[in-house]
Amino acid sequence: METALTKLVGVRHPVVQTGMGWVAGPRLVSAAANAGALGILASATMTPDQLRSAVREVKSRTEEPFGVNLRADAGDAAERAELIISEGVKVASFALAPSRELILRLKDAGVVVIPSVGARRHAEKVAAWGADAVIVQGGEGGGHTGEVATSVLLPQVVDAVEIPVVAAGGFHDGRGLVAALAYGAAGIAMGTRFLLTSDSTVPDAVKARYLAAAVKDVTVTTAVDGLPHRMLRTELVESLERAGRARRLARAVRHAAGFRRISGLTWSRMVRDGLAMKHGKDLSWSQVLLAANTPMLLKASMVEGRTDLGVMASGQVAGVIEDLPSCAELVSRVMAEAQQVMDQLPRSDT
Repeated sequence: METALTKLVGVRHPVVQTGMGWVAGPRLVSAAANAGALGILASATMTPDQLRSAVREVKSRTEEPFGVNLRADAGDAAERAELIISEGVKVASFALAPSRELILRLKDAGVVVIPSVGARRHAEKVAAWGADAVIVQGGEGGGHTGEVATSVLLPQVVDAVEIPVVAAGGFHDGRGLVAALAYGAAGIAMGTRFLLTSDSTVPDAVKARYLAAAVKDVTVTTAVDGLPHRMLRTELVESLERAGRARRLARAVRHAAGFRRISGLTWSRMVRDGLAMKHGKDLSWSQVLLAANTPMLLKASMVEGRTDLGVMASGQVAGVIEDLPSCAELVSRVMAEAQQVMDQLPRSDT
């Protein structure tokens, strides 16, 4: 199926595997790429050296195009951009709007720039700055999310910009792909659905918790890092919501120290990144400090399998997913179902 997305990035199918921290590593990304989708490597939880090694591992596993997700507000964002340029990565995606200068640097080097946004005005801004496409996530999506449903947000953005728009939030099958195309999107992006594949390195016990979840078991909370975050409701999440402000901040300080050791960042770099985050999102210092909770609580579950100590970011679609196909099986199924749905649509004889 050819769309503006497939022509832009050179993949066979208009499907994107999103850059999920601790989840979207070389194995999942290369499997998604080999299946004909656009795999996106998550870099926020990697040091630059680890990122370079991960990029090279993906390249050793596939000859297909893939991308790297970068934190636009990180102090070393420009350094990481130069890294993916030097390594010949096809796509740079961003969870926040990158600067005009960073977009132009990547584009000048032949890298396709695809920021993720959660509002029409943000899509308009990055499009005006030269972004090649945009991923639009509605409130159904996992992780940090907004309040506007994809079915409302997506057509707003499609009408507002002239670059390809990829729909995210609530997608898991071929019917969703057809619906997104009908709204004017050039493809769909899926996180939770790719997390729940046999190619995902997430521990089996954690995948079992996702598969057992009903739609009502997926919630939005601000208790983790002060921002709306969609995840599975667990006893840990409930305890975080019950905890007082002082207890939450003390936990965040411990997690900040742990993340500093893992990421290799100095305290001064973490402070600079915190200042950038505070300015970009108009956060209080308490919220900036709480942000240290996110990577460590995700690592506990997604890497270490400790669902009692970690959180599980999740889109609402976790409540309707029941199996763990390979990426190849998943993408093939999505495309076959999409074709079947389109073949069954009523057609005019005139």
